[in-house]
Amino acid sequence: LFALSLLTLTTLKAEEEVAPKERPDIAKISESFGHMIAQNLESLGLEFDMDSVLIGLRNSIDGKKSPLSDEETVAAITQIQEDSFQKKSDLNLIDAEEFLATNAQKDAVVTVDDGKLQYEIEKEGTGEIVQAHFNPLITYKGTFIDGKEFGASKEPEALNLDETIPGFSKGIIGMKEGEKRRLFIHPELGYGTQGFLPPNSLLIFDIEVVKANAPQTEETLSSADS
Repeated sequence: LFALSLLTLTTLKAEEEVAPKERPDIAKISESFGHMIAQNLESLGLEFDMDSVLIGLRNSIDGKKSPLSDEETVAAITQIQEDSFQKKSDLNLIDAEEFLATNAQKDAVVTVDDGKLQYEIEKEGTGEIVQAHFNPLITYKGTFIDGKEFGASKEPEALNLDETIPGFSKGIIGMKEGEKRRLFIHPELGYGTQGFLPPNSLLIFDIEVVKANAPQTEETLSSADS
């Protein structure tokens, strides 16, 4: 083992003599590391006082005591995050209900499910009709009220209606092949305060049904079994 280590060191030294490595630019690395820290701070969803953050970094390096313990800091951040999440959730719910109330006044919009789901037919279809428990082949694009896109299909996808959010499956049932429809889904029939999207977001989906009931693939079946 010693001989192998010695051989390795000798080889590395020889390679360095042939092609010496550039010395790392500590200033550049340090600045980049600062960017990484800032990005991680932003991901916490808090508006930190950056001057105080820099003071904390310096004081920690100098061995000075933190004004809060690690446990107290984590607890305080968690509380602020929970308060912020609840505030955003409440505001999004108000926006969703106001949007649906206004949208319901449009002649082309159909309101169902106690006003929690609305749809607008943008193109009539002529083929087979999507029924409950079907696996329609569709294309879709999902956006928020402000038009920001959060998801879209790159090509037609088979969807198991029993495994998607209620507003999506209820909005597709009854569509014909070739039909294009825009769905407006209240948070209660969407993701609510769960999932990866902002809490209580109203969801808008542009959908086209390519095939009313596509055959299940092995991938779809294994997904359903799990």
